[in-house]
Amino acid sequence: MRALLAMAPEAFPFVFTETDLHRLTRLVDVDPSRILTSFAQAAASELDEVELLVTGWGAPSLGASELDAMPNLRGVVHWGGGVAFLDPAAAERGIAVSSARAANAIPVAEFTVAMIVLAAKDAFWASRSYVQQQRRIDRELELPHAGLFGTTVGIVGASSIGTRVLQMLRDYDVELLLFDPSVGPERAAQLGAELVDDLEDLASRSTILSIHAPELPHLRGMISREVLSALPDRATVINTARGGLIDQEALIAELETGRIRAILDVTDPDVLPPGHPLYTLPNVFLTPHLAGSMGSELRRLGSAATAEVARFVAGQPFQHPIVP
Repeated sequence: MRALLAMAPEAFPFVFTETDLHRLTRLVDVDPSRILTSFAQAAASELDEVELLVTGWGAPSLGASELDAMPNLRGVVHWGGGVAFLDPAAAERGIAVSSARAANAIPVAEFTVAMIVLAAKDAFWASRSYVQQQRRIDRELELPHAGLFGTTVGIVGASSIGTRVLQMLRDYDVELLLFDPSVGPERAAQLGAELVDDLEDLASRSTILSIHAPELPHLRGMISREVLSALPDRATVINTARGGLIDQEALIAELETGRIRAILDVTDPDVLPPGHPLYTLPNVFLTPHLAGSMGSELRRLGSAATAEVARFVAGQPFQHPIVP
């Protein structure tokens, strides 16, 4: 089976191990040393013969004209998450698409749960006081509300990441709330959560609010001024999804009062300009988009993609199909 690689070349060695590459070259006819950044780099005869594309971050646009040039293309295995580079009509052409979104959900969920635990323990804010004041901190007197036990965690969005966060938190002594209009009470109960159909109500009951919705146009700013105002004092907002889901100016206004806290792995824009208040507010813990796959975690994506190629070659359905 003829296959081509299309992605950012610099990412490739971090994603695919030698074991994965050996398996890949045994499964399909592909040249691991040749990675396309544009389909114009391939001869017409190559595109005519290709049956499978293995893509990743930085994949070139795969629109209608590119698909027309690949009449025998039957599958796309993407080791990234989203497939915005791919024409949504690919499915109508009979092209099966797989994404490593589920594999990438693992480190994001792990990061989120770690942040939830540390937020509940007041770890970030206690650390700052400890370092600044350089004295003994009387935990019971000065941090009377700290602790994970009995904390109410509100989850916004039962996405692949939100679902995994809920599943991980079922082993903790916390109360779980879920807002997701696409989920029914029975599914929420299976995830160990109470379904709440009003976002402001969810916020008012949450000590920690964790965001896991997709960034769709109608969801931008869904964590609005009203939602943020509904949060109880000392509540923490955690965002490992997309910065645009929060009304950032409203968030800054709330944070400047000192009433709530925020743990932000993403912002809007994703790299804030120098001097932005989110860099220096004392009740903000800001990280540079660390939650998703990075370092050794990238190899999980390559392994997942290689496994999907094996299924495709064997005539089996993808384990993680996606509709563009």
